[in-house]
Amino acid sequence: MTKDQLSQLGKTLWAIADDLRGAMNADDFRDYMLSFLFLRYLSDNFEAAAKKELGADYPQLAENDRRSPLAVWYADNAGDVSAFERQMRRKMHYVIHPDYLWSSIYERARTQDAELLQTLESGFNYIENQSFASTFQGLFSEINLNSEKLGRTPKARNDKLCIIITKIAEGIAQFSTDSDILGDAYEYLIGQFAAGSGKKAGEFYTPQSVSTILSRIVTLDSQDPATGKKKKLNNVLDFACGSGSLLLNVRNQMGPHGVGKIYGQEKNITTYNLARMNMLLHGVKDSEFEIRHGDSLTNDWDLLNEMNPARKLQCDAVVANPPFSYRWQPNDALGEDFRFKNHGLAPKSAADFAFLLHGFHFLGDEGTMAIILPHGVLFRGGVESRIRTKLLKDGHIDTVIGLPSNLFFSTGIPVCILVLKKCKKPDDVLFINASEYFEKGKRQNLLLPEHIEKIVDTYQYRKEEERYARRVEIEEIEKNDYNLNLSRYVSTAEAEPEIDLASVHARLSEVEKRITEASAKHNQYLKELGLPPV
Repeated sequence: MTKDQLSQLGKTLWAIADDLRGAMNADDFRDYMLSFLFLRYLSDNFEAAAKKELGADYPQLAENDRRSPLAVWYADNAGDVSAFERQMRRKMHYVIHPDYLWSSIYERARTQDAELLQTLESGFNYIENQSFASTFQGLFSEINLNSEKLGRTPKARNDKLCIIITKIAEGIAQFSTDSDILGDAYEYLIGQFAAGSGKKAGEFYTPQSVSTILSRIVTLDSQDPATGKKKKLNNVLDFACGSGSLLLNVRNQMGPHGVGKIYGQEKNITTYNLARMNMLLHGVKDSEFEIRHGDSLTNDWDLLNEMNPARKLQCDAVVANPPFSYRWQPNDALGEDFRFKNHGLAPKSAADFAFLLHGFHFLGDEGTMAIILPHGVLFRGGVESRIRTKLLKDGHIDTVIGLPSNLFFSTGIPVCILVLKKCKKPDDVLFINASEYFEKGKRQNLLLPEHIEKIVDTYQYRKEEERYARRVEIEEIEKNDYNLNLSRYVSTAEAEPEIDLASVHARLSEVEKRITEASAKHNQYLKELGLPPV
């Protein structure tokens, strides 16, 4: 999809959302809009695959016949439906009953069918519990079809849904139904809703430019130096995955077959559902990902509590953009938790290092972890200093990257990326101070492709550049009490030009001489006029 096409589709969808949301705020309407796009994607994919599977048996309807061809086939071949669905599950990993396809839902909306609302409720329940081999219970739980924001009476709500679905269907009809296009549109809308959500956006959205830096860093290290080809990443983890965009970016860098399995965890129920939809909408099969709703800090996921080294989850890549300086309530038991006991427990005032250590525990020996954190982790004292010192002494901190301020919708503070490895080869730490490389935007600052490329290229080849990047030996860091404040190692300040004092003194003397001569001449004129000198 070209940039212009995406822009046009995005603007079309955003205009529909802006026009239709009425009494709803943007966050509420987001769930309706994105869910209907998701249903459109699943339906289009399934109908295209069904047409290919049935071949000549796929019904050819007259142009003015608005029935679903698949619904006609189901009605005429009831005895074959079960075998057909088994075959489709093998090929597509899911099925959708014709009653719940987007084309059927749209036809009900277009004709203002009084049963649309009930059909949608049944369809959402069907997709959650029957469409896939896996169950996706609660996938549509944030969409309240009986909300009074849609209308005060069931009829008013049904009428409103008819309008919303009809407008969406007509708005996107002119665009290709290619899955990549709908996936791009989904990401575009997430970004647009994030822009309107202010600080709430931090719960689910990492700017694509920052996401690209992280994903390229963790995939670069999978590259075979001899052949230049990327080795498969068996497991990828994001323990604060939001809408899943960062995980999808890693997959995009590797290609659809370059990642074995994706693991994500998300505490917020709304964004957890967004993440699951986002995975499926981007063509990730339900067997290729596992997204968990829960709290990473308390580690309430049984999968991650496996203590047997042979069965413990080991990830080739860990990426994360956790909440910045999140206040938490660690209990005494967490002090002995296997994730923290070797390094220490992050303070209540800021869980940044707790998130870092959580992800680091599941990093494989040859893997790479890239995490976005506030600058405070680089220099704060107390227990955070002890955690940072141990990570440095053990040789786990590979690179520190300082980013420009005001990149995020949720905060204007500058942030950094820490790159960690279990078995890193260079003894030094690479510092990249990219804080002055950006384009100023209306709301947020922007990282352009050339800014991203410069960061990634500097990281990949561990380049040094004055006022931008430097490799620092651990001995120098030790002398600074293991403080990683970027300005200590890579200052962006420009040196003042040297002043030639002798030259300045000569010029001042000349000026004083001219002042004296002018003053004497002036007083001479005053004397001739009979006036007192000055």
